[in-house]
Amino acid sequence: MTTQEVKRKLAAILNADVKGYSRLMGEDEKGTVRTLNVYKEAMTKFIQQHRGRVIDAPGDNVLAEFGSVVDAVECAVGIQKELKTRNAELPENRKMEFRIGVNLGDVIEDGEQILGDGVNIAARLESLSDAGGICISGTAFDQVKHKLNLGYKYLGEQTVKNILEPVRVYQVLMEAEAAGKVIGEKKAKPRQWQRATIGLVVAVIVVVAAVAIWRFYLRPTTPPVGLASKEKMAFPLPDKPSIAVLPFTNMSGDPKHEYLSDGITDDIITALSKSSELFVIGRNSTFTYKGKPVKFQQVSEEMGVRYVLEGSVQFSGQRVRITAQLIDALTGYHLFSERYDRDLKDIFTTQDEIAMKILTATRVVLTEGEAARMFAKGTKSLDAYFKLLQAREHHEVFTKESQALARQLAEEAIALDPGYALAYSYAAMSLGHEVLLGTYTNPREALERGMKLVQKALTLDDSLAHPHETLSKYYIYLKRDYEKGIAEAERAVTLDPNSVDAFTQLGSNLRWAGRPAEAIPILQKAMRLSPIPPYACLATLTNCYYLTGQYEEAIKLQRRILQKEPNQLLSQVGLTAALMQAGKEDEARAEAAKVLKIDPKFSVESFARRLPFKDQKVNDDLVSALRKAGLK
Repeated sequence: MTTQEVKRKLAAILNADVKGYSRLMGEDEKGTVRTLNVYKEAMTKFIQQHRGRVIDAPGDNVLAEFGSVVDAVECAVGIQKELKTRNAELPENRKMEFRIGVNLGDVIEDGEQILGDGVNIAARLESLSDAGGICISGTAFDQVKHKLNLGYKYLGEQTVKNILEPVRVYQVLMEAEAAGKVIGEKKAKPRQWQRATIGLVVAVIVVVAAVAIWRFYLRPTTPPVGLASKEKMAFPLPDKPSIAVLPFTNMSGDPKHEYLSDGITDDIITALSKSSELFVIGRNSTFTYKGKPVKFQQVSEEMGVRYVLEGSVQFSGQRVRITAQLIDALTGYHLFSERYDRDLKDIFTTQDEIAMKILTATRVVLTEGEAARMFAKGTKSLDAYFKLLQAREHHEVFTKESQALARQLAEEAIALDPGYALAYSYAAMSLGHEVLLGTYTNPREALERGMKLVQKALTLDDSLAHPHETLSKYYIYLKRDYEKGIAEAERAVTLDPNSVDAFTQLGSNLRWAGRPAEAIPILQKAMRLSPIPPYACLATLTNCYYLTGQYEEAIKLQRRILQKEPNQLLSQVGLTAALMQAGKEDEARAEAAKVLKIDPKFSVESFARRLPFKDQKVNDDLVSALRKAGLK
């Protein structure tokens, strides 16, 4: 579109998506899609009834445009009330709750599509909304505050990514008793003078000028308000440059691009992790900030790092724009702020450019080999890359269904690019998890297939940490060669000294080899790299506490896992065993009943047979504890 062809207009934008969509898909993909389609059909009818039009509805997202803000807000309220009624008929864990944002703003027309800050702000408002709730911008509020029988709660001015000015945000209160109320909004004090005198204006200008001069030339040495504080950090700063990479924001308004924007973030983290001179926080921790309005000071203090990288990704046809800025949280200085406009086919090179820029800005000196190429992706197929990004998302949900889907997606990536090393490695890793979860009636045959996959990955590229991590698992699961398993995991740690997964796998292998006490500090190291650690890390640490007789620690950690993920079979079994070993038989029997709710066909013998402990006595003791708890 040329400059002359750009068409702008003022429009009311409604943006909606599902809270917890990934969890719903991971637990029941078919059921989730079925419910989603029914709900989106109902939403479309509401939008049409309120004289709006659906612009796009990919995945769990709905984007709609209205000529009137009143219509848009009335439609949003109608949708939420209708979906609340429908959700009342569903089990608690299957409820599908949408978040909605409404904004009045300037947009650009591009054919049937609309673009611009007006759309982006609506998306940011949606992310600020509660499940089943609605947030509207100040511009929308100004138009509807006296026209609808609703209440509002002022949430203040919110700084949202890639929008220059803070946005006034209001939560819509749909309860009847809230109608006509505006909570939390400060009223402006009445002015005593209708007009300011010329003398007052001059005085204000003088004061402002004096303050500016003082700030630039006479400012004190104490840091300005709002900077991160070493004293408030949850962890001591490491003795080398430390960084947290926040999830890059998808500015396209199209949820199908989330995998790619997340993948860009992942690959920058991976590239930085290649340097032993940096301390890099793992993705499992930084991705907890995804979609949330968060300040760099908070990230710095909660993660215990000095530097924070944030950015955004915006797609237009075959072009992509990536913005990135690196902030020193202790000084507030921007070490760099860059914008990259590239063809989509050049996206891999652009990621490397960003990573190298960070390394230069933090004065890290790389070896010649690292500088030439920090990370070999091994594919030129964007379709294969997209498939693997989706596989990685499902891989992190430790259920039979999610691991099967992760393996399937990785295999599809292999079909698209038979030379893609990481795809073979992820297919093998997910297959190994399926064996552990009891998917296969012939586990040995499945493991032999997985071993061939990981060996293929290493043949294609043995410089990647992930295939060595996967191979280490297969040495233990298939070969029962504990020394080689430990050695391969150590190799993965050497190749990627900031990899949470590599440290976790090393701890896991030590655990299987009968060395759980050695594994504990290694797993704690993984948790420092990722203060909000992945499931595998927590589950392995819990098992090590159990094996070293620290039953209360094991129980506490298992409960923490199950509170967040109540359908984790391995953790439910582990909690049952730990309670029995701790002498809490009644509690153990109650938890054993939950095991059967998760898997009605659970068999103690079959479960124990899949655990590759070197010492058979460990298996025997576990079997005995589970049977005493009432499992068969």
